[in-house]
Amino acid sequence: MWFNLSKIILKNRLTFIIIIGVITLIMGYLAQFARMSYQMAQLLPQTDSTFIEYKNFKSTFGNDGSIVVVGINNPELYQLNNFNAWYDLTKEIKDIKVEFKKDGEIQMVNGVPEALSIANAYLLKKNAAAKKFDFEQIVKQRPTNQLEVDSLKKVLNGYPFYEGFLFADSSNATLMAITLNREVLDSKYRKGLFDKIDEAIAKFEETTNFKVYKSGLPYIRANSSTKVASEIKIFLLLSILITSLLLYLFFRSFKATMYSMLVVCIGVVWSLGILVLFDFEITILTGLIPPLIIVIGIPNCIFLLNKYHSEYKKHGNQVKSLSRVIQKTGNAIFLTNTTTALGFATFIFTKSALLVEFGIVAAIDIFMVFILSILLIPIIFSFLSPPKPKHTKHLENKIMGKAVDVLVNLVSFHRKKVYIVAVVILGLGIYGISLMTTTGNIIDDLPDDDPIVTDLKFFEKNFKGVMPFEIIIDTKKKGGVFADNGKTLYKIKKLQKDLMEYKEFSKPLSVVEAIQFSYQAYKKGKTKFYILPPATELKKLKSYVQKDKTNKDFSSFIDSTNQITRVSFQMADIGTKEMDALLEEIKPKIDSIFPPQEYKVTLTGTSVVFLKGTDYLVENLFTSLALAILLIASLMSVLFSSVRMVVVSLIPNLLPLITTAALMGFIGIPIKPSTILIFSIAFGISVDDTIHFLAKYRQELKQHRIGIKRAVLAALKETGFSMIYTSTILFFGFGVFTVSSFGGTVALGFLVSLTLLMAILADLVLLPSLLLSLDKALTTKAFKKEPLIEIFDEDEDIELDELEIKELENHKVS
Repeated sequence: MWFNLSKIILKNRLTFIIIIGVITLIMGYLAQFARMSYQMAQLLPQTDSTFIEYKNFKSTFGNDGSIVVVGINNPELYQLNNFNAWYDLTKEIKDIKVEFKKDGEIQMVNGVPEALSIANAYLLKKNAAAKKFDFEQIVKQRPTNQLEVDSLKKVLNGYPFYEGFLFADSSNATLMAITLNREVLDSKYRKGLFDKIDEAIAKFEETTNFKVYKSGLPYIRANSSTKVASEIKIFLLLSILITSLLLYLFFRSFKATMYSMLVVCIGVVWSLGILVLFDFEITILTGLIPPLIIVIGIPNCIFLLNKYHSEYKKHGNQVKSLSRVIQKTGNAIFLTNTTTALGFATFIFTKSALLVEFGIVAAIDIFMVFILSILLIPIIFSFLSPPKPKHTKHLENKIMGKAVDVLVNLVSFHRKKVYIVAVVILGLGIYGISLMTTTGNIIDDLPDDDPIVTDLKFFEKNFKGVMPFEIIIDTKKKGGVFADNGKTLYKIKKLQKDLMEYKEFSKPLSVVEAIQFSYQAYKKGKTKFYILPPATELKKLKSYVQKDKTNKDFSSFIDSTNQITRVSFQMADIGTKEMDALLEEIKPKIDSIFPPQEYKVTLTGTSVVFLKGTDYLVENLFTSLALAILLIASLMSVLFSSVRMVVVSLIPNLLPLITTAALMGFIGIPIKPSTILIFSIAFGISVDDTIHFLAKYRQELKQHRIGIKRAVLAALKETGFSMIYTSTILFFGFGVFTVSSFGGTVALGFLVSLTLLMAILADLVLLPSLLLSLDKALTTKAFKKEPLIEIFDEDEDIELDELEIKELENHKVS
């Protein structure tokens, strides 16, 4: 097959170049439409019960993640000039207009439907004549003297509704709650919105010399998306620079470097085009694909060029060399790219949209870059002049030669030491794995000194946090919220009191708080009446609420049938482990207040969804790793026709995974969505070298009949150079991810690099040692038989007439 394929490729060089050129132009055109994801990553599948409950919550009460909070903590806020600056900031932010494309036209829309702070807080006034409440702003205009400010502060402190919500009584902290336009927030135009908010805040900071803190899910998401967009460019640039430098150091050839980089850069363009064709967005994961294509694609070029140079050095025939490159190396890199693609493709089975998209695009792109490599490298070099002695000099690299000699010596005379080291590593690995923990925070991938983290800590300290936590109470009957003389309301009050004892929860917002606020107004604003009134008073209050527009505002807390209500908390960004323990502790308390036979209580909100999503991913990613091992083992069993050989070949690939997992345990890197990816990716890539080595070993054993020991050593010397070259590229290539500002991406780069380093050592030392020690037990007749995918006989002569490339000499480029 590969012989015929080599004829087709080399005889139709221009046709293939034109086809690839046209596809690249199309993909390049599509790439300009690649768009960033502006929404919270969806970790749970749409069929998951937690996801369905959260979706139902949003359809009833709206989104819970569209508020940004801006806070300060300064005792001088209530000085006239500073208070007026806060008043102006609130008004300026509330009046922000931004560009937004609607109905095909760019329009100026209101970017902030509401901005609430102590400078524009409302109170209710009882209108006894009309039997309704009137809304009235506490601060009607900018104060003109300090006496007015002091009076306003006293009034504000008389309304417990705002305590713990707009200001903290225990400190000088206060905040502004900014509700963002959801359509703008979920679009690329949100950058303009956040820029205007930041400009207004910067002006306030300059005027008052106050430190301002900013947080909230939209703010965290926006900053994360901005970081992802900027880091994609950095990763791409660094991966190009590092791989180019290493290629030049290996081959000492500008042409080999330039054309190899051309192949993978075309692959990058195709990857962006494929992303658009599938209508996927650029996320924190799919954003890693372009640099991954460069890092994973370059080893293909290395194997092809190494084979080309070694073949030409043997017989000096360029056409024969290029043909053999396709025949001999095409089979091997097809299999190695298949195993790598399988490692990524297993993410498809997680059913998580984030990982499914990543798995689909990554797997397709890896096959695309394989096709580009097997076509373009032979075609391009068929137009160039044959390699000169200086271009093949790298095959005699003395340093590499000495390194391979050391490996041969270890395998030949020190196998017991190799096994002892392997057993020690395994023992330490098992212990290290026992130290591993599972956790996940919404911001745990950011460094502790990142402004997003420090600002969030401010709100957690002063207001208990900003992460939404919702309790949905279904009374199972229409009008149930207010039925039975307010029985459900008193239960909600009891629930709020119990949960307020937990340091993780903020002051709640609920229909009970709204009623208490209204009852205080009903009692002429006296602070002591900020209570849930008795049943007789509730009936009197009801007539006022029904006639007032505040009833409309109750829709934020109650559904249209008065059957379902919500209690909204903000909470700290605690880890998933702590969150799980917290939920387990409060659920019995909730059930004791709201008997399941009478009420259906659902815990939801971003905090809960993130917890369940993290647990789901960790569980399913372990499944995907097991699936990757199974699929790749099955492929190898087909390739080598020996179950024993497959079992032994998995050992040097599983040991690095165990080592990496142990290291995570020892240095405290937890298992979370961003780190669990490491294992499937690393396994899919590391097994490539095993396939190269075993394929060469069997070829030597079968075709040259030189004995097991000589076959192992010959395979080690033949494949050692390329394996070290490609592993070096992969090590430093994945290393570029360590410059990321996201802890998960740093861990991905560091740990995959480490795993691949361990894998190459295992493949070059442990695997040959096992083959020599177990020799006859492994080298069965089935293993010696011709494989399903043919390995070409190097000694077989090629009919040059069949490979003739017309006017080859006329196209040479010197």
